[in-house]
Amino acid sequence: MRTILLLAGFAAALPAHAAFEWSAYGGDGRGQRHAPLTQITPANVGRLELAWTFRTGELGESFARAKDALTFEATPLMVDGTLYFDTATGKAFALDAATGRMRWQFDAKVPRDLDYSEMASRGVSFWRDARADAAAPCAQRILFATIDARLIALDAADGRPCSGFGANGEVVLSKGVRLSERRVGQYEVTSPPAIAGDVAVVGSSIGDGGGTDLELGVVRAFDLRSGRELWHWDPIPRTARIPADAANADFGEVDAQQAHWTGAANAWAPLAVDAARGLVFVPTGSASPDFFGGMRPGDSKWANSVVALRAASGEFVWGRQLVHHDLWDYDVASQPMLVDLERDGRTVPALVQLHKTGQVFVLNRETGEPVFPIEERAVPQAAVEGETPSPTQPFSSLPPLVSHAPVKPEDAWGLTFWDRNACRDRIAALHSEGIYTPPSLAGTIERPGYAGGSNWGSGAWDPQRQLLLANVMELPFIVALIPRAELEVQYDSGQYEGWEFAWQRGTPYGMRRTLLKSPLGAPCTAPPWGKLVAVDLAHGAIAWSKPLGTSRDRAPWPFWGIEGAPNMGGPLTTAGGLTFIGATTDNYLRAFDTATGAEVWTMRLPAGAQATPMSYEAGGRQFVVIAAGGHAKMGTTRGDYVLAFALPEGG
Repeated sequence: MRTILLLAGFAAALPAHAAFEWSAYGGDGRGQRHAPLTQITPANVGRLELAWTFRTGELGESFARAKDALTFEATPLMVDGTLYFDTATGKAFALDAATGRMRWQFDAKVPRDLDYSEMASRGVSFWRDARADAAAPCAQRILFATIDARLIALDAADGRPCSGFGANGEVVLSKGVRLSERRVGQYEVTSPPAIAGDVAVVGSSIGDGGGTDLELGVVRAFDLRSGRELWHWDPIPRTARIPADAANADFGEVDAQQAHWTGAANAWAPLAVDAARGLVFVPTGSASPDFFGGMRPGDSKWANSVVALRAASGEFVWGRQLVHHDLWDYDVASQPMLVDLERDGRTVPALVQLHKTGQVFVLNRETGEPVFPIEERAVPQAAVEGETPSPTQPFSSLPPLVSHAPVKPEDAWGLTFWDRNACRDRIAALHSEGIYTPPSLAGTIERPGYAGGSNWGSGAWDPQRQLLLANVMELPFIVALIPRAELEVQYDSGQYEGWEFAWQRGTPYGMRRTLLKSPLGAPCTAPPWGKLVAVDLAHGAIAWSKPLGTSRDRAPWPFWGIEGAPNMGGPLTTAGGLTFIGATTDNYLRAFDTATGAEVWTMRLPAGAQATPMSYEAGGRQFVVIAAGGHAKMGTTRGDYVLAFALPEGG
């Protein structure tokens, strides 16, 4: 079921350590996305040039859903002079970090005929066995998970499966999670494992609109030598009994008291690790289904939370729920960032959590207590029959990065006068009371939309300036609940072309959702639709905010110059004073002066860069690397590129 391509001349023993290594998805386990490198600065960044290009050859043509869902979101690792990354289609690669020459390739042979809920993979993980001889097979391992829910361990030297790990180098993750036959392809893993000592901690990605009784969102830990499961933690407490026919239950058969049948609440975003404290930090998503909670009364803890667990045992240490009784798909979608925050003359071991609501929560990572206050505020309560929204929601005292205000007819925007009038009429027909307005039958404007605010790209940290850098979106969406008797009629009517439907089995309502847009396809609210924001966490204030990207590559020629594009991906900061980011729907990689927010460099790319860049030093040069392969759901240009940029050799 697997194939390996090993290029001749690559020795089994890896080269000596480079000056700086990007050893985990976020740089290291703390998720700061910061490179302490100073060769590239605002003064010389204008001379950056393309150093090398690698093409994976993987465009997913033979996958059933590739056209509608394929992305290339990987952030490579760089360890011992080698880059490691994977694709959503189950291929892993090792490249020479200085030249981009391929050293090996592995193909996990992911089934191509399944209806996957997502086609994404954000990268791989690295582990060095301190007990093994450095030259021994699998003394250094690449761990990655696949969209068909397997955890695979490869020898970092040659890409061969580590035979002592699980069964022939892999562990099947879809067992014991209540996966039904009709849901195959809906239980995946899209983020790299978190490495905590000799333990790999793995979450999951679940298509969470299918019903009440979806897969369990358990977080599991595996021994990195043997693949043996060490512990698991379920965000949702379970009753002693789950009916055998729960997977086939319909609304009339579901007892509301059996709320613990609910599934999901899974951790699909990357986790973070505090190695010194032995803690792993888990961001969790929505309980199922995500837009109607009548069958799961209460807060649904620990869904929509950030939770600290003991990495060695899975013991619960503390939790902080950021959305109660979620009705908006407001997952905690960003990797927690572990930073040392200088505040009031002392150093605070902080956890920074960006959120889809555009809020920034800062917690003490030892206790979970807020560093900046969190207040419970009353929120809108008008809901459909059978729904009981939480009366309050948590609000951070830090300024939100996006608007929480209602969308009103006078807010309508359009590319033309006719377009704007159409948006005004559409807004007037919808329900909007601001953030946390419950979904309705007529249609509710969700602001910010379920894509964020902030999403999986997370933020980046500049420790010298105590600045948090975050890219966010300002895109309202429409969400409408559909009485079950009308669901198939609406789905088949042709009236809702381009809308996404969810069945929400086991509840009285299905759901449909789409971007709030004009007849010409532009958002109905004014730009910028995407921003890059710097938050001064030493003082709790926004330092600067800039539109990010343009409408080029998505709008016709006369409208290329609209500033502030939708984005998906994250930023990178460097000690040289720069913030690099792709992410936008136009095909560019950009650099900003971290101190001022001035855009100081742009580079045209051959495809959309809906990924997060990384940086390292090799052969005396600092490289900035990004995957550019596009994002099908965002409609960006598709490709299969890994691109490396550096200053010209010799200066």
